[in-house]
Amino acid sequence: MSKRDYYEVLAISRTATDQEIKSSYRKLALQYHPDRNPGSKDAEDKFKEAAEAYSVLADQDKRRMYDRFGHAGLGNGAGFDPSAFTGFEDIFGGLGDIFGLGDALGGRRRSGPQRGADLRYDLEISFEESANGAETAIQIPRQEPCETCKGSGSAAGSKPSACPQCQGRGQLRYQQGFFTVARTCGQCRGAGSVITKPCATCRGMGRVQKERKLTVRIPAGIATGQRLRLTNEGEAGPSGGPSGDLYVVIHVQDHTFFRREGNDLYCEISLNYPTLALGGEIRIPTLEGEETFTVPEGTQSGTTLSLRGRGMPDVTGRGRGDLLLTVKVTTPKKLTREQKKLLEQLAASLPRETFEPTPVEGEGDKGLFDRVKDIFG
Repeated sequence: MSKRDYYEVLAISRTATDQEIKSSYRKLALQYHPDRNPGSKDAEDKFKEAAEAYSVLADQDKRRMYDRFGHAGLGNGAGFDPSAFTGFEDIFGGLGDIFGLGDALGGRRRSGPQRGADLRYDLEISFEESANGAETAIQIPRQEPCETCKGSGSAAGSKPSACPQCQGRGQLRYQQGFFTVARTCGQCRGAGSVITKPCATCRGMGRVQKERKLTVRIPAGIATGQRLRLTNEGEAGPSGGPSGDLYVVIHVQDHTFFRREGNDLYCEISLNYPTLALGGEIRIPTLEGEETFTVPEGTQSGTTLSLRGRGMPDVTGRGRGDLLLTVKVTTPKKLTREQKKLLEQLAASLPRETFEPTPVEGEGDKGLFDRVKDIFG
């Protein structure tokens, strides 16, 4: 049977770029790979056909000859030599793990100790600890190196031996068609060695579970959701590998008076009418304690007053936010006769209050009566 056109095999145009050729082959190779289609002769044939097409079109010299003379221009045996084809690493990169192919797709077998897992700890702190910074102790369960075997997993006086299944390679290889496939050894799990005499303390794991007490330094200004990284305080790595990190996630308790937004603090203060009208000094709470603050004369209820630099410190140590006070007027519920008399005298001396409706947009200068009439007809 005559060979199909290589451009047709890869479903690309004759002007396809190198990247388009590579991308099309990658897609077909993943689709028809024997590991995804066990026992399928048709998939194996298509896989070989795609590999042959790529081996020609990815080579500039071979592609020029093929474009001019077709299959005949490649000569006998010049089309595809499986033993000489080395394009898999470039094509698949780190995707060999999809099929567990390891070295067969250009990937490298992991060797040596592996890093331990990272850990997370959720820490609740008070608003004051967030504002001022603090040190606190936490206790976490984690895997630590076994002290008996120093993390090796082997009993005293013994050492791991080469895995009899893979002969120390960490991988098993077998021939599948023209392609050599490598899989991680199931007995040693890719380590290349097995423990013949396991440590009695850790049962050959090299790690044991322990409760560890740590001191966490909380920087001033830290907020809910931010996290602290404690390097090498996570799980110990297997086979003596380095430890992971511990991430402490902060949760700050709400304050009874202050509300935080960014580095600014917000709060409400209630003042009586004379203080708002006449102005005066009041005592207000801050993070450092009470401070004297001057209320301007004629301050209106709902006005926000600002104290610069009295908010939360920035967690980086660069400056502080502001303290913003929203003023609310306090109306007394009970008055003495003298207080009522004084208020009545004040009211009599003030201009009489009148209702001034706000014009509705588009109503121009219509009076209140005219607008009501328009509504009710």
